[in-house]
Amino acid sequence: MEQSLTATSIAERHASWLRSMYRGGRADVRARRFARFWSRIFGWGLASRRWVSLEVTGCRTGKLVRVPLGMAHVGENWYLASMLGECNWVRNVRAAGGNAVLRHGRARKVRLTEVPAVDRPAILKSYLAQVPGARPHNPVSWRSPVSSFEGIAADFPVFLVTDR
Repeated sequence: MEQSLTATSIAERHASWLRSMYRGGRADVRARRFARFWSRIFGWGLASRRWVSLEVTGCRTGKLVRVPLGMAHVGENWYLASMLGECNWVRNVRAAGGNAVLRHGRARKVRLTEVPAVDRPAILKSYLAQVPGARPHNPVSWRSPVSSFEGIAADFPVFLVTDR
């Protein structure tokens, strides 16, 4: 029997493929290659301003780490959220005291301030609406009401972006 490819089945296959690159919350070889590629593209400013390359000092190695990220614009503010929850870039930002550089055509020194879990649900919903690549990694649909994000807010760090 031939399986028909509907838009839903294609989207689910793609989501499954994206999740497979981050089994156990860590990037595999494919994800690391994509990250290097997108960090360059975003860092050069060749995408919309929402897409940036985060540069932060590694907490164990002391070396500069670059991570491609999508930012959410909510009200007057920009936010970075972790699509995987607790991960290396989040630990590195915390170890650096929130000091980092966002690169999008030019380097911008920023302070990343962690948002308390109680304030995250609306930001996470906006983040998933604006950064589609994060959707497969989140247990709540971006179309769900804000109240649905209350149960997962503590598991997905969010940082307010301000200039230093």
